[in-house]
Amino acid sequence: MASEAEIKIGQVDDVQELHRAGLETVPDRYIRDGDDRPGGDNVCALAHIPVIDVGELTRDDELNKLRLACKEWGFFQVVNHGIEDELLDEMEKLTREFFMLPLEEKEKYPMAPGGIQGYGHAFVFSEDQKLDWCNMLALGVEPAFIRQPKLWPTTPAKFKETLEKYSVEIRGLCRRLLAHIAETLDLAPGTFGDMFGEAVQAVRMNFYPPCPRPELVLGLSAHSDGSAVTVLQQDMSCAGLQVIKDGAWVPVHPIPHALVINLGDSLEASEIDSPWFLSGAAMGIRAWLTDQQALAAHARAQVLTNGRYRSVEHRAVTNSEQDRLSVVTFYAPAYDVELGPLPEFVTDEAPCRYRRFNHGEYSRHYVTSRLEGKKTLEFAKINQITTAAPEEPCSCI
Repeated sequence: MASEAEIKIGQVDDVQELHRAGLETVPDRYIRDGDDRPGGDNVCALAHIPVIDVGELTRDDELNKLRLACKEWGFFQVVNHGIEDELLDEMEKLTREFFMLPLEEKEKYPMAPGGIQGYGHAFVFSEDQKLDWCNMLALGVEPAFIRQPKLWPTTPAKFKETLEKYSVEIRGLCRRLLAHIAETLDLAPGTFGDMFGEAVQAVRMNFYPPCPRPELVLGLSAHSDGSAVTVLQQDMSCAGLQVIKDGAWVPVHPIPHALVINLGDSLEASEIDSPWFLSGAAMGIRAWLTDQQALAAHARAQVLTNGRYRSVEHRAVTNSEQDRLSVVTFYAPAYDVELGPLPEFVTDEAPCRYRRFNHGEYSRHYVTSRLEGKKTLEFAKINQITTAAPEEPCSCI
């Protein structure tokens, strides 16, 4: 992994400060090329992602809705999820208060060039890279060794206390959802829980200020998540999150106190070689590791469902009138494991699609890659193996 001294990211403006300056246009680094701009005929505003009632997942009909949501969308909203509205409201309130602080206060928690914890712009690795119209605060939560306490804000008051409580509740929801997702695959409910070990959890808070030229920029570049599951809480301001479905972008319309769930690359990509087979690499946890930890990791990763369930590209768009805020939790497998397609999902009709790869290798690859569709997962596909990396047999055979 490149050292900080080797990463030159050029001028990266704080987008809230650009908005406060009253600009009528945006800097060139934020202006997307034509095909990468939002809007156009490939936005399907009338479609809606599925809504799942978590409290009803003991019923076959609701479980089947979840199965279809995972298979056909990879995204869904959950209601009746068991997390108190008051906690969600408090987390949103304190997150907004943080982003409203003066810039000099937020810069006490800086995100290093090429880093992914702290306040700033993540996934920026070059001086000519296009930037997202978004400010971020990203923090490692669990296990304890991924935390960087100096980057946890002390202002506003109760921020840390509330985030701790919020993260415990979200962690419980992730476990419940993964148990039900296992059931939709005709696996035992505890399958993923037993395999994940000490699951890795991280949170990223995104703030999208109004943009004078929203048709030219993206709030967040299109990408899939490296997690097993991602839980997103969005405010009610507007539908800024968009999900790709059948070649069109579908807005995710906010529902009061609902949470948006999406499947990550881990569930499209993993293998069972040991009871702790699910690796933090697949979550994108590469970015939470120190250089030494990334180099020391030797887990492997492939595709758990062998593509039966897929991670889905999504992006965020902006508008000229309203700001938007989201709190995103990434829940992923532990580090010290190996991954690949479960034997149940490899057949003559569905051959093994993903190669083994070293966790440290994956970590270094991901942490030095910008958000760009599902490019990181392509790295694991068997048909992506080069002559420099000879194909390994599928480990589940």
